[in-house]
Amino acid sequence: MLHLVNVIWGARCGKTARRVLLGETRSRDHAYSVRRRRESALTRQAPHGLPSSRLVSTIRFDRWMQEKHPYCPFARYADDAVVHCSSQLQAQWKLQAIAKRLDECGLKLNLQKSAIVYCKNSNRREVHACKQFTFLGFTFRPRGAKNRYGRLFDSFLPAVSLEATKKMLRTIKSWRLSRQTPASIGELASRYNPILRGWLNYYGHFYKSALLRVFDRFEAALARWVRRKYKKLKRHEGRSYRWIWRVARRQPQLFVHWRAYGRAGCRAIGAV
Repeated sequence: MLHLVNVIWGARCGKTARRVLLGETRSRDHAYSVRRRRESALTRQAPHGLPSSRLVSTIRFDRWMQEKHPYCPFARYADDAVVHCSSQLQAQWKLQAIAKRLDECGLKLNLQKSAIVYCKNSNRREVHACKQFTFLGFTFRPRGAKNRYGRLFDSFLPAVSLEATKKMLRTIKSWRLSRQTPASIGELASRYNPILRGWLNYYGHFYKSALLRVFDRFEAALARWVRRKYKKLKRHEGRSYRWIWRVARRQPQLFVHWRAYGRAGCRAIGAV
């Protein structure tokens, strides 16, 4: 079964979104790029425990798309796929063609999770029910952006999805930072910086400000650790944030998100 197919349509998808969808991201720090994820699938290395039989079946889908529909750019990772069309009529026909092809191969399209998504932006203002979708942990939807002249406009861009954000918040909660009082702040940084760096490199590659909620939660957990570690700050939330702010002033490179966002980038560093 092909788990999800999002057929998107629009005269022009945002350049950033198009690079993500077609696996054309090129960044020095983007360790887990979409291109590499697609390559892992095409070389039949089942990612995240995906059964190899299902992966081989979807590789046939890739070949069929490239041979029969070369005019419709598409991207697939494991059992999720996105197809870019230029009109609503073409998108409807493409979804039917994909369902028919999968049926011929003994597979089934999940119609409940598949959708036709309209790529709305400042130049395309039609009203449609579905205008966003999630792919590889990014939610693609209309977002505010600036052009080269500093003017604001709406573009169809990706940012970290709500599901991925909730998963990261649960991970931070599972660390139980407030109970690690024997450790120093330097030890906490060396312990959790690799994870924070991975989140920042992947999800922060597009719309980095969307990750502030995650790092604010980490700062809140760090402030609780400060209040539990130092008795003088036990009942002083504001002072605990100021303590972190002073550390950030002395060691701005200690945590990876301090380097990425600067001193005003998150709640703790912005405290006075």
